[in-house]
Order: sequence, then structure tokens, then C-alpha cells
Amino acid sequence: MITDFHTHLFPPLFREKRDHLVHEDPAFRSIYSFPEARLASAEDLLRSMDDNGVQRSVVFGFPWEKADLYARHNDYILESIHQYPDRLTGFCSFSPLAPGGAREAERCLDEGLSGVGELAVYGSGLTWEVVCTLKDVMDLCAHLNVPFLLHTNEPVGHAYPGKTPNTLKEIYDFVRAYPDNRIVLAHWGGGLLFYGLMKKEVREALKNVWFDTAASPFLYTPDIYRIAGEIVGSEKILFGSDYPLIRPERYFKEMSSAGLSLEQMNQIKGLNAARLLEG
Repeated sequence: MITDFHTHLFPPLFREKRDHLVHEDPAFRSIYSFPEARLASAEDLLRSMDDNGVQRSVVFGFPWEKADLYARHNDYILESIHQYPDRLTGFCSFSPLAPGGAREAERCLDEGLSGVGELAVYGSGLTWEVVCTLKDVMDLCAHLNVPFLLHTNEPVGHAYPGKTPNTLKEIYDFVRAYPDNRIVLAHWGGGLLFYGLMKKEVREALKNVWFDTAASPFLYTPDIYRIAGEIVGSEKILFGSDYPLIRPERYFKEMSSAGLSLEQMNQIKGLNAARLLEG
């Protein structure tokens, strides 16, 4: 079964009020003020899934700072997974800087969501203040044994909407701060996985960490699938499309061109996600 571990949905009101929302939230404006940045519905996603042979998708919203925005968005994710329980698995989103984040996570997990993410701070990056602010959320996720998905990005290379000023040390410090949590680092962990080659400390620190492939065709050559598998193991890689940014078929073509075995392809495209979501 193919599972897409990284997709974004927006409720009808947010799609209709997009021009208003770009003035409400600087992070939203940094990504979605561009007309080509699509806002997709659950039905849009399901059509794409059917077209690309994807059986299940992990869906989430946007890390809003304002409580009324993240609660309304999470409500739409809840509605979507209850309407399509055989196709969608939902995660809870809010800004790590939102003071009510832990309460919102508890509410959403109680009502049927299966994890927390994609969380991000698009302005300051992953500072130690942000890491500490997430303690209650991370404690809740550890207690309930649910995954936590964090936005990361490579600290070098070209600029693009939504690229944060995080550093690899900040990402690494976050992982080390919460060793008991099952953590998914989006976008290949910003390249942190390459340090899995180090002889001391890093491999142990990454034992409860998975890496998703979201936006990979924009960032890396297809060799990333083979090389990442050699470093951290193919069992730690999760196919994520970042829908509606890139269609799944493009990822599948790149995986095939990377020379992966059928077993490795099956792990990345769904088996790893199933095991992670099952706990």
C-alpha cells in the first residue's frame, strides 16, 4: 500500500479568504502570497491519490499562530479524516510559538488525529527557545506514542518561499532534546541524515528519527534515495509529496532511476509509514 506521509489541505473558507489571510499571518504570506502556490481540498487530494495509485495520505494544515485559525484548520482535518477514514490520516498543526499548542494537540489527538505536524517557525528558525517551548507538546506525543513531524530545510543552496534560517545544529539539538519521541524530519531533515556516517553520537541520536522526501525533486538529485538508504537505512525514509506542491508520480520516477530494489521501494512508498503509524 502506498502512503503519502506529507500533504497539506485547506478548508473552503481559507481558500476563499486567501487574500485576507496573507495579511493575518506572516508565515502564511511567505509561502501562499504567490498565485502558483495552490490551496487544496480533501477532494482534490483524493483525486490525485487515485490518479497516482496512492492508497493513504497523512494530511495536515498550516502552523498558524492565532488560536482561531489553527483550531478552525484542525477542525477541517478532523472532518476530512472522519469523512474518508480509509484514505486519510490526520495530524494536528499550529505554530510552535502558539501558547495554546499543547492544549490544541491534546484536543485533536483525543478527537481522532494520529500525530502532530507539520510544525514550523518560518521567521526565526529552530532556536533553542522554540525547542524548549515545545516541551509540553513533545511530552504529550511521547506519552501517547504518536509521531511528531517537524519542518526542516537545508541551510545552504537557493532561496525559496518558506525556507527558514534553521541550522543543522539547531535541528540536531532538537532531536537530542527529545530522544524518547518518534520524530519525522521533513525535507530529508535539511541534510542532517548525512551525518549518520559519523562514528560517534549522531547515529544513536537519530535512532528514533525518520526522514520524509517532501520537495525532494526541487532539492536533490535522485541519488539521494540510494545514498540516504546506505547511511540511515531505507526503513527510515518516508515518501512524502508535499502535495499539492509536486505530484507523486514524479517521486516514483526518481526512486526508480536511483536504482533501488523492489524491497527498498516498497519500504519507502508505504511499509515504513504503516509501521510508524501503528506505533
